[in-house]
Amino acid sequence: MEQSKKLGFLSAFSVAVGLVVASSTLVTLGQGMGMAGGGFIFAMIAAWLLQLFSAQSFAELTTSLPKSGSLNVYARMAFGPVVGIISILAGYVYMSFLTVPAELAVAGAVFNGVFAPEFSPAVFALILLAIFAIANLMGVDVFAKLQIFLTVTMIISMSLLGIIGLANLGLPTPSIPEMPFNPLGFSVLGLTALAIWLYIGIEFVCPLVEEIDQPAKNIPMAMTIGLVVIVVVNLLYGFASIKYVAAAALAFSDIPHILVAQAILGRTGEIWIGIVSILATASSVNTFMAVIPRMLYSMAKEGEAPKFLAQIHPRFRTPWLGIVLVFAVYALLLLMGIAGIEQIIILIMSAATCWLLAYILTHIIVIVMRNRYPTLERPYKTPFYPIPQIIGSLGMLYAIWQIWGDVVTKMMIYKYAAVALIICIVYALIWVKFVMKKELFKPVSLEEEMGSDFVKAALN
Repeated sequence: MEQSKKLGFLSAFSVAVGLVVASSTLVTLGQGMGMAGGGFIFAMIAAWLLQLFSAQSFAELTTSLPKSGSLNVYARMAFGPVVGIISILAGYVYMSFLTVPAELAVAGAVFNGVFAPEFSPAVFALILLAIFAIANLMGVDVFAKLQIFLTVTMIISMSLLGIIGLANLGLPTPSIPEMPFNPLGFSVLGLTALAIWLYIGIEFVCPLVEEIDQPAKNIPMAMTIGLVVIVVVNLLYGFASIKYVAAAALAFSDIPHILVAQAILGRTGEIWIGIVSILATASSVNTFMAVIPRMLYSMAKEGEAPKFLAQIHPRFRTPWLGIVLVFAVYALLLLMGIAGIEQIIILIMSAATCWLLAYILTHIIVIVMRNRYPTLERPYKTPFYPIPQIIGSLGMLYAIWQIWGDVVTKMMIYKYAAVALIICIVYALIWVKFVMKKELFKPVSLEEEMGSDFVKAALN
């Protein structure tokens, strides 16, 4: 997909961070701090390390196999087309169908509660979705400029609010019940899956590899620096949260970040964090609207999805039919109320389960590709390979196993994730067998995937 202009480091950084710092992460940060107090930092650090390991694997695969399909490309080269299709549909496309409507529901609830009680949350959410669908239809330049503005504004605002709270520069600190630093003890690590949501999606910059300038340098740097920035911002706002709001109020609120800003700066804080929360949703939706259609575009080019998804707009050079389709699905799910604010934690954790499985698969693919193509030029290599892949995979399995403390909620989370996997497996098997007419699990060769010119240049 040729673009007239390449995206630089700041755009890559904004994509990596922009999806991660979303309204739903503000909710999970507040609820995590409410449940575990300061001890949530242990789950946050564990999750941060796991995501750093995931970023290493994605950076190695993306820079050595620079193709827009991302995980789908790597999976079919390692395990064949069926696994490739499942990885992208279950790990990303289906996951976005849970996440984006939930994100929009949070933004609608915030707009309704903070700014316009008489305005329909669903209508506001649809307007927001339409704005970013149009922006992405208009091309990568418009997307990138919006993403940089949204990301920088969010990071600065969250950091300032956290610093104001921690430095006692706002309203007087309220009298709230004292909470032990780590009331959950060692079991706080059971919240690692919840904490991973604070960093999940950092690799969304990878499908834009063909549109990023100097991808071997900018993609790994964008993900690594992005993770550092995110953890600093979350620590500032997280510890300000438990200083100003009672733990129980944080743990059981659908909008804990709003409660915190109100407590720190009153109505001014409420308005400020309301704007930040909406911008966070906007950033997340903007990223999804850019990346998911490009994933579908890559699948369509390989014959793994209907051909119309590979159509490029003649003027804007964007996968316009994919963008329209994704917009329509998000809008339909939002209007149906499937992803309402009440179900947000179950939806988030179900999406996280699929996402974590995709991360495990990515680690395994790195190991497979290292053994299958040992002489392949790798502009970025995972430090201390294969330790990050092994520890990362085991950590993700533990996070899935400990996805939630309450058994009933955990089973609901697993149910949503299982439905996603079953649907994607059935589609992949039928499509590969009867439409593509290919062997289900035969790995695609490097030459077939990347072309003979690439192979001559990349194999030492």
